[in-house]
Amino acid sequence: METQKSYETHQSGTLYLVPTPIGNLGDMTYRAVETLKEVDWIASEDTRNTQKLLNHFEITTSQISYHEHNSTERIPHFIDMLEKGANMAQVSDAGMPSISDPGHDLVVACIEAGIPVVPLPGANAGVTALIASGLNPQPFTFIGFLKRKKKDQKEQWEQLKNKEETLIFYESPYRIKETIANLGSVLGADRQVVICRELTKRYEEFIRGTAAEVLDWLDQTEVKGEICFMVAGNDEPEEEKTHFFPEDLKEHVEQVMAFENSTAKDAIKHVAKIRQLKKQDVYQAYHEL
Repeated sequence: METQKSYETHQSGTLYLVPTPIGNLGDMTYRAVETLKEVDWIASEDTRNTQKLLNHFEITTSQISYHEHNSTERIPHFIDMLEKGANMAQVSDAGMPSISDPGHDLVVACIEAGIPVVPLPGANAGVTALIASGLNPQPFTFIGFLKRKKKDQKEQWEQLKNKEETLIFYESPYRIKETIANLGSVLGADRQVVICRELTKRYEEFIRGTAAEVLDWLDQTEVKGEICFMVAGNDEPEEEKTHFFPEDLKEHVEQVMAFENSTAKDAIKHVAKIRQLKKQDVYQAYHEL
């Protein structure tokens, strides 16, 4: 156990987690600007992107790049700097540090080293989109980015389909159509979905409807820009629903093949997994061996 009194005098420096605007520079807080001016260094996900922000607010503090590809080598260096008394701010390209960026690893390292970590409030795409979505704002679960492979993503949706809280995701405009299609095939075509595009920017747009309606919109629209989307929770969760299987294993495999448009091999693996059986037993039942 450890306690942190953020604003007492410390022998080390302090790591400040500073949110940055998600599109509209007017969302930068006074405190964020002052903090970035006062620290000794700024650890930035993309120094070129952050430099535009610094120039706009006339901030001259030096930057050091810090992203998922160099975090392992950078963290020991940052800890050494902080232990020697330097104060540092960590920023993402947009929004909250540690949310879908490597800031969390730096936070953990600082805590382990006894270095104070001070968070600043500010812009966050997920919560900002949620409060205007029309979906239940609480409780909610932030998921972030889903897995990219169709099979892996559908397994994620299976794990989430009985969640009663609103679910929040980030997604690429190039993958959103396939993601909503996967969602609909597992959660149902009538599940309520809200897509928020270009949040806080000039072309901000909300698309609200069922999974089927949203997918139809995506079929007719070339989607661009940053995307956050939310899914309504299941108001009638049935925890035992996945156990209502056809008694006959072969029939179950055939149902999976038809619904998922999958091969017999993949369907056998799927049935074996959800029924907690050996693949060999399902294989033999399907092929009537």
